[in-house]
Amino acid sequence: MKKNIIVVIAVVFFSACNNQKNEEKKVETVVKEKAVVTTTSNNVLLKNDQLNVVYQQYLLLSNALINSDLTTAKEASMALELGAKALKDGEKLVHFASKITAASAIEVQRTLFADLSNEMIAKVKAIGLQYGEIYLEYCPMSLNDKGASWLSNQQQIRNPYYGDSMLDCGEIKETLK
Repeated sequence: MKKNIIVVIAVVFFSACNNQKNEEKKVETVVKEKAVVTTTSNNVLLKNDQLNVVYQQYLLLSNALINSDLTTAKEASMALELGAKALKDGEKLVHFASKITAASAIEVQRTLFADLSNEMIAKVKAIGLQYGEIYLEYCPMSLNDKGASWLSNQQQIRNPYYGDSMLDCGEIKETLK
C-alpha cells in the first residue's frame, strides 16, 4: 500500500509540474481511507524576486497575527525587515517592520500592521505579479472603525486585525493579477 501511495504521489507531482502553463500549482496529497486525494492552490510570484521574498514574510506575519502569536509575528517581522533592507526604496517597510518587531503586545502589532500593509500594497501594485492572484482585503471595523486593508493569497477572509474574535470580518476589495 505504501509503495502505491508513493508512486501515486510522484505521478501526481510530476504530472502537475509538466502540465503547468502560466500558473504554478501547489500540490497537496492527503491519504484518506486508502484513497489519495489531491488538491491544488495557486501560488503567487511577484515580478521582483527581492519583493517576493519580503511578501512571503508578510504572509507569515499576517498568519501569526491571525493566530494571535506574538512571538511568531516578531520573528516574521524581523525577517521582513531584513529582506526589505535589500529592496530599492524599502525604507518604509523596514521602519514599520522594526516597530512590529519591537512591539510587546499583539494589539500593537496589529495596529502597526495596517501601515506595513499599506506600504506592501503600494509596492506589490507597482511591481506587479508574474503569475497568480493576490487579494486586497479590507475590514471596515479595524482600527476603531477607521478600516484597514491587507494582502492575502486566499479568497477566504482571515482577518489579521482581530484574529479569532472576528476571523471572517472583511471583504475582498480588489484582485491583483
